[in-house]
Amino acid sequence: MVLRMSAGRSRRQGLKFAVIFWLLAGMLMGLKFGKEQVEVTTKPPQALFVLGGAPEREMFAAKFAMEHPNLDVWVSSGSNPEYVEWVFSEAGISLTRLHLDYEAVDTVTNFTTMVDKLQDRGIDSVYLVTSDDHMRRARLIGEIVFGSKGIDFKPLEVPSGRSPEPMEKTLRDGARAVIWLTTGYTGADFGDRL
Repeated sequence: MVLRMSAGRSRRQGLKFAVIFWLLAGMLMGLKFGKEQVEVTTKPPQALFVLGGAPEREMFAAKFAMEHPNLDVWVSSGSNPEYVEWVFSEAGISLTRLHLDYEAVDTVTNFTTMVDKLQDRGIDSVYLVTSDDHMRRARLIGEIVFGSKGIDFKPLEVPSGRSPEPMEKTLRDGARAVIWLTTGYTGADFGDRL
């Protein structure tokens, strides 16, 4: 009985190791592919892409949009629409330049729900706006998801005064981006459990 339990535990550990190994290998391949896309294509940004999650990101984007009147602004799952529209109106930005999307439920889906919409509009380069503590994770996901569709991005960090997020979140969401790249599944329903 003890030998069977030990063998079963050993198999589970081996399976767990194999899954982790292949996820990391896939993530590194996705990162390599995405990084090559970003490095090869240094196109001038055509739009602002704002990751929701903090009102200061939208305020930063409104100020930046004032200085760059040729850029449309895409906000993915940000503050409520009335507030976002007010922020941009107060900054003198025409709401025709503002595109709000509330499909995303987390950082991975910020990218996966928007990549085709941007591509359909002929946008192949954006400014990526998010908080400085969140940028490492956003960049990894962006390199995988946007890079897979040939969309370049230039990071614009919004000061937060917070420490960078834990590396575990970056690795978890990088793995989810690779899973999306290979299967179309974002893993949004199990993101916090990985």
